[in-house]
Amino acid sequence: MVSATPLSPTPRSTVRRGAKRARTDRGDLYAVLDAGLVGHLAVVLDGAPVVLPTGYGRSDDTLYLHGSTGAGTLRAATAGAPVCFTVTHLDGVVYARSAFHHSLNYRCAVVHGTARPVTDPDEKLLGLQVLTEQLAPGSWTATRQPDRKELAATAVLALDLAEASVKIRTGPPGDDEADLAAPGDSDPVWAGVLPFRTVSGTPEPCPLLPVGVPVPGRVRNRALSPPA
Repeated sequence: MVSATPLSPTPRSTVRRGAKRARTDRGDLYAVLDAGLVGHLAVVLDGAPVVLPTGYGRSDDTLYLHGSTGAGTLRAATAGAPVCFTVTHLDGVVYARSAFHHSLNYRCAVVHGTARPVTDPDEKLLGLQVLTEQLAPGSWTATRQPDRKELAATAVLALDLAEASVKIRTGPPGDDEADLAAPGDSDPVWAGVLPFRTVSGTPEPCPLLPVGVPVPGRVRNRALSPPA
């Protein structure tokens, strides 16, 4: 489901550097988040900033994060500390004619807000479901779901997507006119883009799996369609 509400920059989420790369369509935010597997959660813990990688999942305009109930970062977030969550995709290295104009082609989403601890049992299961499906589509219904002990040991946080920004860079380098090769130049500096892609390998079965158990379709499909 795509919200019709555009991204409305706040003082924290206003893109200032490279503003021409900012996107205001909320669909672009969803696309960047939905294509990822790992994000980075930033929170101030004991007076110092901490940034940790974490899995996540999205349901409409809510982002769900999870971790151990004993994790200090999650305890700080659930106590009301402001958080920032980012997801970045590297699409290419941009080679320019000058060192200054070398760059990256990328898609990046940044979400600001205050995380809400999920205590409702049904919403907690929903959060864990979207987290699982983000990582391994089809696995929530194909595997055993969390039991009471596992649920008690797991903290689930909800982060509203109301305050977010998206930046996307595409295309060739933006070289200065003076660095462009003149007609007849016999040794021009190469410039262009080296694309980067996420690819998956061949599924490797667990050593404890009985011999002959076939790779399920949900795994084969994931191998054929890795995150963008």
